[in-house]
Amino acid sequence: MRDATHALIVIDVQNDFCPGGALAVPEGDTIVPAINALMAEFPAVILTQDWHPAGHSSFASEHPGKQPMEMTEMPYGPQVLWPDHCIQGSIGAQFHPDLTVDRADLILRKGYNRAIDSYSAFFENDHATPTGLEGYLKTRSITHLTMVGLATDFCVNFSAVDAAKLGFAVTVRMDLCRAIDFDGSLAAATDGMDQAGVTLA
Repeated sequence: MRDATHALIVIDVQNDFCPGGALAVPEGDTIVPAINALMAEFPAVILTQDWHPAGHSSFASEHPGKQPMEMTEMPYGPQVLWPDHCIQGSIGAQFHPDLTVDRADLILRKGYNRAIDSYSAFFENDHATPTGLEGYLKTRSITHLTMVGLATDFCVNFSAVDAAKLGFAVTVRMDLCRAIDFDGSLAAATDGMDQAGVTLA
């Protein structure tokens, strides 16, 4: 068991990101048993949950003539347009049924603002609007974060880089993440995390 300064952050292990889901990450479900086992080593466990209202601005269906995985410009910068996914209250938004949800000290929902997407567990995609996670961790004197989950190249990547910028010591367990790997996104994410000082284990 690690000491009280350490927390495990489990990112978006939800049905829509697992095989059969609306935005399935290849082998996204295969990491669940090992994540459950890892939870026992940490005094604090936080789960993040993508939690979009229907008609979210990041959905391709809201942009006539656009297809999923195309890019668009939002007021806050470039945005990938996604298939409709993780809609509040849907089965797709629920955690994978095998994930040990009752070990969580905190479940942080993100992406619920219709006008802005939120990859990171710390900030919405404007890189300015906080989710409240930083304050929660600092109140508990947590300084070391280990991150696992989905997807390596988007929500894990953004969360890890933001955490490092905020001064946390961050490790990403690459064996307990899975990637979308869209148009070179995994290589770019790996480089970005490395440059931010994230430990890739």
